[in-house]
Amino acid sequence: QVQLVESGGGSVQAGGSLRLSCVASGYIASSGCMGWFRQAPGKEREGVATIYSRSADYQIASLSDAVKGRFTIALDSPKNTIYLQMGSLKSEDTAMYYCAARMGLIGCPQDASSYNVWGQGTQVTVSS
Repeated sequence: QVQLVESGGGSVQAGGSLRLSCVASGYIASSGCMGWFRQAPGKEREGVATIYSRSADYQIASLSDAVKGRFTIALDSPKNTIYLQMGSLKSEDTAMYYCAARMGLIGCPQDASSYNVWGQGTQVTVSS
């Protein structure tokens, strides 16, 4: 059974940083596409960052325009874990952040509807 478990959320002041972690079990994180998504109250779930990997040496990362230059996504293959390093946080980054995997499908889009395995989410709250 595939499981994704997120951690690292919390409350931070604007301008601060957080690092989210997502540990995968029952799935090899370096064998395909995984991503981070977020959903604020009353809004649709949106893509934040994705990472496609075929091996420990081949990874392609993509960030949404909203977070480009402030966030990075990384994969630690031995730990089967992906990270979302968030910096220069803004109040509009406040949301529930989810880790997801796209198993058995080609491509690595930022369309949340095409991901078929999800974690339980971790809350990020940024105060101004």
